Amino acid sequence: MPKKVFITGASGCVGHYLIEMLLAKTDYELYLLVRDRSKLQIDISDLPNVHVIEDPMQNIGNHKDLLRTMEFVVSTAAAWGGEEAFVVNRDKTIELFSMLDPQVCERAIYFSTASILDSHNQIIPEAGQIGTPYIASKHACLEAVENSIIRDRLITIFPTLVFGGAPDKPYSHLSKGLKDILKYVPYARFLKADGSFHFVHAIDIAQVVTHLLTAPSVPSSPARLVLGMQKLTAEGLVAQFCEYLNLKVGWQLSLNPFLIDAVIKLFRIEVAAWDRFCIAQRHFTYDIVAPETFGLTSKYPRLANLLAEVK
Repeated sequence: MPKKVFITGASGCVGHYLIEMLLAKTDYELYLLVRDRSKLQIDISDLPNVHVIEDPMQNIGNHKDLLRTMEFVVSTAAAWGGEEAFVVNRDKTIELFSMLDPQVCERAIYFSTASILDSHNQIIPEAGQIGTPYIASKHACLEAVENSIIRDRLITIFPTLVFGGAPDKPYSHLSKGLKDILKYVPYARFLKADGSFHFVHAIDIAQVVTHLLTAPSVPSSPARLVLGMQKLTAEGLVAQFCEYLNLKVGWQLSLNPFLIDAVIKLFRIEVAAWDRFCIAQRHFTYDIVAPETFGLTSKYPRLANLLAEVK
């Protein structure tokens, strides 16, 4: 009998790539939880192994009996702000994992965010203390999920900055804004900042998750996997943008923390505590894994691969 996979947030950017890849590489029975069926851009009319459940995460309790039959669960659903963030990202996600049957469930994959981790992949307390509702709710959920009834088969995915999207798939927040960011590069090339980060494309996330759902052996649970490509510095980012736009990088003004703080005060810019923490942090780097970690090949290993598709 084919394995059953329950996927939340299936109509999102990552969800689309994951569904497409699971359909191409497995015979699994897919159960897709979506708030709005019309946002699902994949034609599943002739796919008897795909079942769409149109219901918000707030009603996850309605599907307890179905969840107890699932061998695999992938929870990507997220709310981005307000009180809904705590309801969806914390309360209902914890409820979801509590309803799984340990006698049936083989693997559970939970999507968190790398923003709640330090450079050694350890939880930072500031995420829970001063984080935005999205950050704080993810912080609150992780400990509960890692102590849940299926903790011994849990794999937590921590995406770094996520790009992705196509005419037949929804775009991530970052990919939506990429063209607008390029407009400011002619001016930004005169600024120099000390910072670094990782990014990952949704198709590479889908590659890794598909591997985790099909491989005979996976990392010991509960596992924390931070997904990202090699570290990219702020200078490297500007250089790659300029290369794409055929611009030269010449003299640059160094944006040190003192200067940034002075600009904030001079123009009376309102900066939340979490934003101040991030400005002081500057380097958002982790112990990462990529498709290559599992013997796969990244589709988007460099920023240049992303820029090549910008219209």
